[in-house]
Amino acid sequence: MDLENFRKYCLNKKGVTEEFPFGEQTLVYKVMGKIFAITSFDIPFRVNLKCDPETAVELRERYEEVLPGYHMNKKHWNTVIFDGMIPEKLLKEMTDDSYDLIVKSLTSKLRDELSKL
Repeated sequence: MDLENFRKYCLNKKGVTEEFPFGEQTLVYKVMGKIFAITSFDIPFRVNLKCDPETAVELRERYEEVLPGYHMNKKHWNTVIFDGMIPEKLLKEMTDDSYDLIVKSLTSKLRDELSKL
């Protein structure tokens, strides 16, 4: 998966916005104002994704392309290198998991707003 396909995948999710709060080189994807993915235009393409702590460790042990989250809470975030070594299906699953974790953490008011979109 390349950056453009990742962008399309994220932006097709309900309630997602794409922003540049950290400068022109850092893309941030938010659901209802909360970050679920952070990337840049670097090559190889890398993405910070939120992850269940136990799953985060398992993924790091299984794939050398999954690292503790760069500039993030390393217990809850992974940096994933999208270099073709991890199957696209798993990359989408990790992105979905990050999105879902953030949605679960939203207030009931925001979750209700999201459900109406």
